[in-house]
Amino acid sequence: MAHEPLTPLDQLATAARGCTLCAAVLPLGPRPVFRVSPTARLLIIGQAPGTKVHISGQPFDDASGDRLRGWMGIGRDIFYDSSKIGFLPMGFCYPGRLPNGGDAPPRPECALSWHGKFLALLPQLELILLAGGYAQKRYLGKASMTENVRAGAGGKFLPLPHPSWRTSGWEKQNPWFGNEILPRLKSEVARLT
Repeated sequence: MAHEPLTPLDQLATAARGCTLCAAVLPLGPRPVFRVSPTARLLIIGQAPGTKVHISGQPFDDASGDRLRGWMGIGRDIFYDSSKIGFLPMGFCYPGRLPNGGDAPPRPECALSWHGKFLALLPQLELILLAGGYAQKRYLGKASMTENVRAGAGGKFLPLPHPSWRTSGWEKQNPWFGNEILPRLKSEVARLT
């Protein structure tokens, strides 16, 4: 039985899954975690996998994913339906920890090497959620995360804070996020999924 030839998107995903650009500096070794689909109209660009996601290989398979799904108003079934939602983090692999205990920044090689190639093969995307300051800096420029989220960006981009537990205090200081941004987010997610 003959196999269908791989599409350019499948070929690119295969190459990215085998990426070892940062292998020498990754504390747990390379394990690229991302998901792309020719039918997904919604893409989430986050930071980088944490240790739990590195182990499971499933994007946002942790407490930050629970929070993000709550913001989006969807359950795991829709969130992980690859025909509807894609994931393309700034760094595909777990980058390690900082001396203060937080996660290290995403490795810059991933976005530089892979994002443009993937986005060129995903013309069906209608909305890209930029979850956190790293994604926003790359795609929106140098405004602060709060300024980006408040402005709502427009076009294909909708900036969000990173959905970690550290955002709880930020949400309390910025009630407009829950009152103005989350209803728009939920409406857009419902429309696209």
